[in-house]
Amino acid sequence: MDTAPIVRPVLAGEHDRVAELTLAAYTQLGLDVGPYRAALADVAGRAAAAPVFVAVRGSRVVGAVTYVPDRDNAYAEFDDTDAAGIRMLAVDPGAQGAGIGAALVDACVASAIATGRGRVVLHSTVEMAAARRLYRRLGFQRAPDRDWRPQPNVALHGYVLAIDTVAGAGPARSVGT
Repeated sequence: MDTAPIVRPVLAGEHDRVAELTLAAYTQLGLDVGPYRAALADVAGRAAAAPVFVAVRGSRVVGAVTYVPDRDNAYAEFDDTDAAGIRMLAVDPGAQGAGIGAALVDACVASAIATGRGRVVLHSTVEMAAARRLYRRLGFQRAPDRDWRPQPNVALHGYVLAIDTVAGAGPARSVGT
């Protein structure tokens, strides 16, 4: 049985690994990431602007996520003053289905709780069926009013987790890690 991953901030020496696993996770879905490829691969740029968490099993980075602390962050895709966001969640294709994604989402939710945010928002695509199942299982609700199209061929579906619906939510709550 696999042990729970350790979730922590990304280290500079891990940027290339995170870029590799992120691109692998997105392209295995058959997504044409097009110009988004550069953003997915720019882990150093992301980490300079927003917290990037990694999931580690043993000594190997097996997943990553970008936590968007507020609407003023360069990675925000929302204008909600009481929200935090999740972007670019990716799990190494060889490690999927083992709780890595849930641990990364939990770290983002814990960060939102710790900073008093009322909601966590994210976007997903039709191709990301496993991710959408994960979000629903973790309490995220579909939010069609947050849908948008960053490119003509890319439809993003909005999801929201209300912090007050998270069991034990509060400043002292520990989620996942």
